[in-house]
Amino acid sequence: QVQLVESGGELVQAGGSLRLSCAASGRTFSSYAMGWFRQAPGKEREFVAAVSRSGGNTIYADSVKGRFTISRDNAKNTVYLQMNSLKPEDTAVYYCAASGKYHIFEVAPRRLSEYDYWGQGTQVTVSS
Repeated sequence: QVQLVESGGELVQAGGSLRLSCAASGRTFSSYAMGWFRQAPGKEREFVAAVSRSGGNTIYADSVKGRFTISRDNAKNTVYLQMNSLKPEDTAVYYCAASGKYHIFEVAPRRLSEYDYWGQGTQVTVSS
């Protein structure tokens, strides 16, 4: 069982920056690949970024490439999402997720079905 708690979401103006954090419980954090997803009102939850268990591999959705950066600090059981050049279309609830599927390999999953645990989400609102 893994518990995830996101934080850092807030109201920010377009063009601004924000860093989200996701704190994980337990001592098995380094065994999980981690991902960020987001969901806007009336839309499906979509993939944003993911990082492999040791941080050696990262992937991003095309919509955020060059603007967002995912990273992790296994010593602190925390994964981050640095968001720069924010746009109004980035407005959504952002969810942190953990995947135990690739506990050996440096794989960063992008499918929702590959994740086992989810946080409660944190609201990010980007004003124009």
